[in-house]
Amino acid sequence: MDILLALIFGGAAGAVLHYLMPGRVSRGAALAPVLGAVVGGLVWLVFTWAGVATTSPWIWIVSIAAPLVVVPFVLLALTRARATHDARERLRLRIS
Repeated sequence: MDILLALIFGGAAGAVLHYLMPGRVSRGAALAPVLGAVVGGLVWLVFTWAGVATTSPWIWIVSIAAPLVVVPFVLLALTRARATHDARERLRLRIS
């Protein structure tokens, strides 16, 4: 049941990062929150499968920090890829 806290925090962190990161007009509003929730949940899942108890502070620290580290890098990469693709399409279609 504690995994819900990791999912909620990851989603909230992703939502905040969506508005703080540049290029939000080129990506969907749900992408960052869903990505944050998935990262937080996956970290929690890996830690519990590794046998780390929920009373350990490491499962909490890493499941909270991972979305804050991973989501900005993914959003930057997606924003750059979208800008590059859009520029290539404008050239291909001869749009100014």
